[in-house]
Amino acid sequence: MTHPLRLRNFRLLFLSRTMSTLSDALVPTALSLAVVQVTGSATLLAVVLGCALGTRLVLLPVAGAVADRFDTRLVALAADLTRMVTQAVVAVELLGDDPGVTHIAIAQAVAGAASAVGLANLSPLVTKVVPAAGEQRIKANSLMSVAKSVSLLAGPALAGILILTVGHGWVFVVDATAFGVSAALMLAVRLPGAARAPRARTSIRADLTEGFAEVRARDWFWTSLIAHAVWNFVANILLTLGPLIAVRRLGGEGAWVAVTQAGGVGLLAGSLLSVRARPKRPVLVGNIALAGYALPLALFAAGAPLPLLVTGYGIALAALGFLNPTWDTVVQTLVPQGVLARVSSYDWLVSLAAQPLGVILAPVALSLWGERVPFAVAAVLVAVACVGTAAVPGVRNLRLDREVLVRSGPAAEGTGATEKAGPATGVAAPAGNRPEALRASGND
Repeated sequence: MTHPLRLRNFRLLFLSRTMSTLSDALVPTALSLAVVQVTGSATLLAVVLGCALGTRLVLLPVAGAVADRFDTRLVALAADLTRMVTQAVVAVELLGDDPGVTHIAIAQAVAGAASAVGLANLSPLVTKVVPAAGEQRIKANSLMSVAKSVSLLAGPALAGILILTVGHGWVFVVDATAFGVSAALMLAVRLPGAARAPRARTSIRADLTEGFAEVRARDWFWTSLIAHAVWNFVANILLTLGPLIAVRRLGGEGAWVAVTQAGGVGLLAGSLLSVRARPKRPVLVGNIALAGYALPLALFAAGAPLPLLVTGYGIALAALGFLNPTWDTVVQTLVPQGVLARVSSYDWLVSLAAQPLGVILAPVALSLWGERVPFAVAAVLVAVACVGTAAVPGVRNLRLDREVLVRSGPAAEGTGATEKAGPATGVAAPAGNRPEALRASGND
């Protein structure tokens, strides 16, 4: 079977999305430090960050409808060009004598909207440039996940180097340039004629209703989404309280850097593992693996030493790195092409919405019960939510056999799983449980 990197269009898409992901990874560190330097205000920092996150979250369902409605390549191109312009605006402001926080906030709000479109549009792009389901699609998604993991590791480090050497404004010059390169690569992608054809026009409201119906009809999707929302919630409890514990008890900021870097390495290792691993029940295995996030939470609750915390967090993030490309392949194979972007947008919506809730409630829990109780409760929550999906028939019975995802009976009709790498030999799930998509991480 041809390796996906031998496909011209996938190479271009891979390079384009890698540049885009790296560009996104540069922004949080540079933006936070720049706003603090300019204003010295935590409130204004929250406003600027909230503009980017808020518009992305609110507009995700609409972004999915837009991505399903138009040529996916042009939608991705427009999203990259928009972010190129917005980051150039921020660069001009920061390089000027009197940076305007209002202009920066507006630019980040527009960038957040473009980011929503980019997130919803990624899975449809992969299915169109790698049309063969099965091993080739799995390898393609694994490669995309590996590139994302590397970008998430390299982005903050690169931003820090640029800030220390040339200043905050030049980070956004580099960022805008990277989005421009991403757009140029996307412009060179050539999709088949059928893949470019826009679908029949309906109202946005009808599009959103149809997308939600596709989510609701698949028990393994929406129950797993609940588990993944819990995962994102507790992950942000750890990310909020972890630095405080590191400073108070583990020896300072360097301890927390060690924990987070271990997570980055684990994420990369899990992505690499997904290239080789072929679980027959991918959703079940992925969800149970995610329950491993209870390990670092329990270690924090028990007051474990730093080496154990570093190891536990690396293992937990390796599970996430494994799940994401595996799950993407399931989704892309079994969700109808015409609603794939909308389904993906609901997936991202649930994941991203759960993150700020953890950030908000973590300090409240800390003030009420101290540092150990929130970690212990979070560990139980994520273990029960993720392992509990095994009780759902759709999660247990969805199987990967001979590199083909298989469903049979009335539930399989209309799933779009028409391209297979081999004969349909998998064990079928009970009728009435239709397959669908999910993502455990809102930073994927």
